[in-house]
Amino acid sequence: MNYGRIALAGLGAFIAYFVIGGLTFALLPSLKNEFMKYPAVYRSQDAMKSVMPGGMAAMFVAMLVLAVIYAMLYKGGSGLSEGARFGALIGLFAICSFVIHNYVNLNIGLNLTIQQSVAYFIEWLVVGVVIGLIYRPPSQSHTELSRSSAFARD
Repeated sequence: MNYGRIALAGLGAFIAYFVIGGLTFALLPSLKNEFMKYPAVYRSQDAMKSVMPGGMAAMFVAMLVLAVIYAMLYKGGSGLSEGARFGALIGLFAICSFVIHNYVNLNIGLNLTIQQSVAYFIEWLVVGVVIGLIYRPPSQSHTELSRSSAFARD
């Protein structure tokens, strides 16, 4: 695995996640309005400010984990298409394990669930594309050099 590229892909994914999330709320005020219908369930924007640093740190770690998983699964091919495939799978996972799970457990409406599903799928799709475009495996010559150096020390 190319650890430098994993770190860059994680950072790029982290930035993309927050940019797409911010744009989603700016361009789709209906999603924000749906969240606001459930003040007993979701924090206000002011209340979020005190917990945002911890949330951002956790999301950065999550993006690094996704970049590692991508690197472990990467078999070659176009970073764009492989990243889109990876992002779509992560998006479906997030919808089924988070969005629909919350719909079942929390007292929220179907409209919010549908809007979250669309927004989060797009967000994770973009994150996957960014990871795919940034990550590159180590070059063959670099791998061979590392192996020959390791054998030379033995």
